Amino acid sequence: MKIYSRLLFLSILIISLFSCTREPGIKNPNSITVGSSADAKRLLPLLATDSASGDISGWIFNGLTKYDKNIKITGELAESWDISPDGLTLIFHLRKGVLWHDLKEFTSDDVVFTYKTVTDPKVPTPYSSNYGPVERVEALDKYTVKVIYKEPYAPALESWGMGIIPKHILEGKDISIEYYNRNPIGTGPYKLKEWVTGQKIVLEAFDDYFEGRPKIDKYISRVIPDTATMFLELKFGGIDFMGLTPPQYKLQAEKEIFRKYFQKFRYPSFGYTYLGYNLLDPKFSDKRVRQAITHAINKNDIIDGVLLSYGTPCTGPFPPESWAYNPDVKDLGYDTEKAIKLLGEAGWKKGQSGFLEKDGKPFAFTVLVNQGNEARLKTAQIIKEGLKKVGVEMNIKVLEWQALLHEFIDKKRFEAIIMGWALSRDPDLYDIWHSSKTKEGEFNFISYKNEEIDRLLLEGRRIFDINKRKKIYHRIHEILAEEQPYTFLYVPDALPVLHKRFKGVEKAPLGIWYDFIHWYVPKNRMEWYGP
Repeated sequence: MKIYSRLLFLSILIISLFSCTREPGIKNPNSITVGSSADAKRLLPLLATDSASGDISGWIFNGLTKYDKNIKITGELAESWDISPDGLTLIFHLRKGVLWHDLKEFTSDDVVFTYKTVTDPKVPTPYSSNYGPVERVEALDKYTVKVIYKEPYAPALESWGMGIIPKHILEGKDISIEYYNRNPIGTGPYKLKEWVTGQKIVLEAFDDYFEGRPKIDKYISRVIPDTATMFLELKFGGIDFMGLTPPQYKLQAEKEIFRKYFQKFRYPSFGYTYLGYNLLDPKFSDKRVRQAITHAINKNDIIDGVLLSYGTPCTGPFPPESWAYNPDVKDLGYDTEKAIKLLGEAGWKKGQSGFLEKDGKPFAFTVLVNQGNEARLKTAQIIKEGLKKVGVEMNIKVLEWQALLHEFIDKKRFEAIIMGWALSRDPDLYDIWHSSKTKEGEFNFISYKNEEIDRLLLEGRRIFDINKRKKIYHRIHEILAEEQPYTFLYVPDALPVLHKRFKGVEKAPLGIWYDFIHWYVPKNRMEWYGP
């Protein structure tokens, strides 16, 4: 209980500090500073596999397509496209006059080069499977690209939303080296100005951006691993935006002083948090063990105690907002007796220590969580207490984000992890669940393998009819809920807050950031804050 007492004391302290604050002192009113719990690692979009890297990369690079605010595919670097009746030919008509940050012109050669790079087996990217069904890509002229598919591919348009990289800079180069990932040249609305490792990344508006220069001069990402510290930075004007934790949102965001200077938002995040198992570990190879662990976890306690009800239980790989979600899948409910029974069937018996044993070895394992994510740490603590009741000892290890990713997850040096997926709007899950995607740096790092899932994932990509695809993904949902390669924990609500000086902000089905280049700070507000 000591840790909860400390957390309660810290929350009360922060509430007290915030209740007596004046307006935050903003040093750069026409810049936006966001709080990030982790630093980026690699900024080339082919290699940006973590959220911290992806967030920054997304402002520097453009894809041919993107999602609009209503989650519909629209053009970005592509002005329009034509699809043949059989779905095997896709012709993109590119925007003319688009410039890279070094003022060279973007052309069809860059698109072809990006395709050849992402499908090069020597390039350590997890995104190559998005282009596996492609037979070839051709530049018909300077502004026209023809893509020929071997078979129909339903997520084709979405797959071309990956950032396009510059041929004139990267051709013949090893793009995996640090220099190119720390000195990116894109076509996006912002270009890299400064990167102080572990502290901040500063982007500045690109004057010649094809959609018009962004109205906000700078985008600054500050690395602040601790959420309590991040909140204090928000209070004192060190940052303008952060995703609040549920206690911060519930206990502090309703204060009058907070409502005066900040605008807050709440919407379901399109993703989920999970407890994942290394299936190469013999302890977790039996699905009865994984099912038992799920039965020993009270998800409602986690949602009430950690999320303060700002979330919903998760039953499988799709959030309820997805059209692929199967509402008929029932969760494995909290049932300690059933958990003990399943563990017994799998050969785990109570030993002298009070914990379960098998072949003379106790059932003990370590779960990894990333530094700075208070919700995941608290979730792990609740899971630990639940597993103790059924005779399983779970330890918790907190690691810095990049070390967790590259030293433990990529190298499969873990027993279990608590992580989250922010999902694509198309339900194609090939990269996460197909048995071929287990190499270092790829997303099936738990080493899951199921022949029916492999087949269904391929079928789901080859069919355009949404009703037929829905049946496929409903079946995938059923299988994963039965096999429990993850314990699917919860779908958290996104709880972002933003300083009120930013105008033009509108919440939509896609969130709030889709139109960031048109946000602005009224002139009188800039005068108020001074130079």
